[in-house]
Amino acid sequence: MGFFDAFKLSRLKEGLAKTRENLFGKISRLVKGRTKIDEEFLEELEQILISADVGVPTTLKIVEAISARAKKERYTSEQELDAMLRDEIQKLMRDAREVTVVDFDAQLPKKPYVIMIVGVNGVGKTTSIGKMAHNYKSAGKKVLIAAADTFRAAATEQLEIWAERAGVPIVSQGQGVDPSAVVFDAVSSAIAKDVDVVLVDTAGRLHNKTHLMEELAKIKRVMKKKLPDAPNEVLLVLDGSTGQNALNQAKEFTKAVDVTGLILTKLDGTAKGGVVIAISNELNIPVKYIGVGEKIDDLQLFNRQKFVEALFE
Repeated sequence: MGFFDAFKLSRLKEGLAKTRENLFGKISRLVKGRTKIDEEFLEELEQILISADVGVPTTLKIVEAISARAKKERYTSEQELDAMLRDEIQKLMRDAREVTVVDFDAQLPKKPYVIMIVGVNGVGKTTSIGKMAHNYKSAGKKVLIAAADTFRAAATEQLEIWAERAGVPIVSQGQGVDPSAVVFDAVSSAIAKDVDVVLVDTAGRLHNKTHLMEELAKIKRVMKKKLPDAPNEVLLVLDGSTGQNALNQAKEFTKAVDVTGLILTKLDGTAKGGVVIAISNELNIPVKYIGVGEKIDDLQLFNRQKFVEALFE
């Protein structure tokens, strides 16, 4: 299956339009007509990157890399300078394919393959789960959703709507039930019914609440009673439109949970998409999926080369 076919790339470019104009539109204007790199260029580049929420540490890495290459290499056109910038930005982002199964149609190393989804309320966790379920089912896999966010009644209701849209079953027990009990039932059902993928929703209370982190730890312990290797992945959902706040949330969650990958949502509605570069670089955790729209097929595999290509064009 070609998840980055012409249509997907077109949707990616469309979804990143605001960031492209804010960040790489300015960079394109900066490099236009230039054939050398000087202090003035580096200072302007630094300001542009920081203003697009690339973040100070990541910005300094990019600027330092460009400066170092300028001392070793000669540039005769703006195209060469443009290519160098793309190259250095790509280097700072980890490729999820290096550490986890990425493609929805790929063979899974375990069955059932349990993916735990974490993140604060309002970041797009529920919609991301629905879209993942749709993609996995479209790739021919049997999918089950576990509604383990029992803190809010609305959370289960919303997830049931998305499960129906995706055409996959859901295990839920209502508000106030012990989340780990829901997960135990879901994993047991998945084993009995030969399910390929289990997507586990979790409560999204504030990331600085100790009891939430303890709850997530309990869910993991209960999973392991049925499947010693579970969860196979822990994906943290972040709202890309919140810029540096998303990075701060990620830092807090990674202190308490072993996050294996990231889902960045709402990139179509923000000019702060540069935070994708900052998060991938500073946390050394790969971005696995990005959300570029509200439609059920608008959750895309993150491909750093395609991402940079969509931003620069």
